[in-house]
Amino acid sequence: MNRGLQTAPIPDRFEHIRKVICSQRFQRMEGIGNEVPFFVVPYCPTEENVMQGLQQTLIKRLKKDGIHVLEINLYDVAKELADEMGDWDFWIENEANHDKEELKEALQSLTDAESKLAPAIEAKIQAAEFEVMFLTGIGEVFPYIRSHTVLNNLQRIAKDRPTIMFFPGDYSHSLEEGASLDLFGRLRDDKYYRAFNLYERET
Repeated sequence: MNRGLQTAPIPDRFEHIRKVICSQRFQRMEGIGNEVPFFVVPYCPTEENVMQGLQQTLIKRLKKDGIHVLEINLYDVAKELADEMGDWDFWIENEANHDKEELKEALQSLTDAESKLAPAIEAKIQAAEFEVMFLTGIGEVFPYIRSHTVLNNLQRIAKDRPTIMFFPGDYSHSLEEGASLDLFGRLRDDKYYRAFNLYERET
């Protein structure tokens, strides 16, 4: 991992990400072999608010560059799914009356990645015109939505344009253990091998 860029000042990271996205090589999805065009932007969890601002600034700047971004915020999608079932307000109002495992199981059922979340994201993809997709809100939906599960279920429906996941933790690679998503730098989300670290892409 390019620790230099991951810990660089926000303006430097912003410019690197913008230049990578604007490059013809990135837009044509070149240099990734036969892999799906999934990219990870890892960051320190304490930078959550700053990174949310960076994401929105990037979206606005890229639009000026002629590149339209579809942002999929997993928290917002989860809330929409729960609202459709009429259960969101119930769980919010009664959260204190249920143990954490019960709440987790209920929310996982409402937002099942294969049967609920992926179709909801697919509908948003089909309804929008864009060149790149941002996947955000990863930390807000843990543990009832796991990032590797989302990526696995998006491989079929989000393969035609690049997807960038902003990840509050580490995306690490090693010959011994392969690749893994470590949420908040402490929780092993799971092994996921098919994404590229955006900080390692050339501008």
